[in-house]
Amino acid sequence: ARARVGLAALADAARLDGPPSTYHLGFMLGPRINAGGRIGDAALGARLLLERDEIAAAKIAVELDALNEARRAIERAAVEEAEAQALARDAGRGAGAFVVVSDEGWHPGIVGLVASRLKDKLGRPTFALALRGDGAVGSGRSIAGFDIGSAVGAALRAGVATKGGGHAMAAGVTLPAGGLEAFRDFLETRFGAAARALEGVTTLAIDATLTAAGANLERFAEIEAAGPFGQGAPEPIFAFAGHRVLDAAPVGEEHVRARIGAGDGASLDAIAFRARGTPLGEALLSARGGGPIHVAGSLSINRWRGAQKMQLRVADAAKAG
Repeated sequence: ARARVGLAALADAARLDGPPSTYHLGFMLGPRINAGGRIGDAALGARLLLERDEIAAAKIAVELDALNEARRAIERAAVEEAEAQALARDAGRGAGAFVVVSDEGWHPGIVGLVASRLKDKLGRPTFALALRGDGAVGSGRSIAGFDIGSAVGAALRAGVATKGGGHAMAAGVTLPAGGLEAFRDFLETRFGAAARALEGVTTLAIDATLTAAGANLERFAEIEAAGPFGQGAPEPIFAFAGHRVLDAAPVGEEHVRARIGAGDGASLDAIAFRARGTPLGEALLSARGGGPIHVAGSLSINRWRGAQKMQLRVADAAKAG
């Protein structure tokens, strides 16, 4: 309703078209509020949310938007460095159950994002650490089934870490000077077998099947009425069985857009975020104009210049049959 001056200004800076949903809060507005704390002034987000003057709010929102773009550029560079470092270590010493990467140049505010991206790419619990003169500060992200917070707690009790904590899927950790290898060895010795047993074990819960024709605005309104969705109540995931990829191409620096079609001639726009260069992105691109595949994801609305169209946010894909 644009009743909050600061959020309205941030929505404009983020080029948000239409009423905000939980998706916009989590992936467009939230990251911009957080950007100040990651690489700039942590007070900017609070000032924006408290601001009552539209002009002042617009100025802060533009600054946060610029910081978010800078954060994304820093993150991309760090992820590339981290992946190269992890793959080089795997090639030299063999792949461990954990990925532990570090660098003096990484900003402490983005190491959690680096760990998350690398975990998604390599499918192993991952720690990314920013090295400092007196040690290292970093974050860990886990795969389903492995409690990374408990692992950090064990490292703390064993004296391998000087500070740390977290929950099953994410944790923070501080290491003493020269303690990186000891931390890596501790993880492999104490938890390597448990983590390795989970490698490649991924699941995607499908709520229902749907077709391109059935993914319409009326159905989307019904789904939205069951929201809001989030960690405790995830968005429903639909499987589109036996559809063909009519078109697919990279978009931006990280994403892959596509259009899938059913046998009755109906089609649906789709996008796979951060899929460029991943098995999912390559699968969509290689399936263009080919045989049927199964595609799964959540429904959203893509608004552009006053028009709105249904869009599938792709979570996974598989060859039919």
